Amino acid sequence: MAPEPRDEMRDYEGRGLLAGKRALITGGDSGIGRAVAIAFAKEGADVAIAYLSEHEDANHTKKLVEQADRRCVLLPGDLGDRDHCASVVEQAVGELGGLDVVVNNVAYQEPVNSLEELTDEQWEHTFAVNIHSYYRVTKAALPYLREGSAIINTSSVNGLRGNKTLIDYSATKGAINAFTYAMAQNLVEKGIRVNAVAPGPVWTPLIPATFPEEKVEKFGEQVPMKRAADPDEIAPSYVFFAAERLSSYYTGEVLAPIGGETLPG
Repeated sequence: MAPEPRDEMRDYEGRGLLAGKRALITGGDSGIGRAVAIAFAKEGADVAIAYLSEHEDANHTKKLVEQADRRCVLLPGDLGDRDHCASVVEQAVGELGGLDVVVNNVAYQEPVNSLEELTDEQWEHTFAVNIHSYYRVTKAALPYLREGSAIINTSSVNGLRGNKTLIDYSATKGAINAFTYAMAQNLVEKGIRVNAVAPGPVWTPLIPATFPEEKVEKFGEQVPMKRAADPDEIAPSYVFFAAERLSSYYTGEVLAPIGGETLPG
């Protein structure tokens, strides 16, 4: 990618906000997931990252987490698969000795020009990865979460206002917002907070991998700030939601770092 995304949190200084915590981050090998994993580690958390098959990226993230003197467990495999979702939770708990924070962040997108172009196979795969995995990972993690635990879901501005070429993706992100609202209400009496981060355009490997070159060149120019965010700019939102010291009174919130765009409602 040119330029390379800033997703290593090089200038971030932790304050022990997550000392002793154990976190599972899906889609943690690169982009937002990598930045979150490193930020959590710098705040004192051990992390497990679930990812598809990008082993080089995942090992680079692991190296950076370990440079922060925290543990990093790598869990490759397809989170679109029902059984694998439960497996990554069990592996994370086994390796880390428990679980305090779940970050549902894995995502798939493939632009189309029309609904007619959108196949049943793509629709079902997008839902399997983007929302079914959130449900399955969260359900598998709940027996291990306790009062003070946090669940953070990655949504998108496209879940707030849609996107004409990301029809299935937008639908899943809208579902993530509703899932966040519902689960926040469902778990509030247990003291488990559930929130979401809904970024606008973010410069991650997903962008050049899924958009045509002409869109990649202008990616992010539509927002008032006239640029895409770097993952390093988004990761602190996850630290905020994960740390009780910062967000103990927040649940059922969707935080939208979207570069100055304002949305009605």
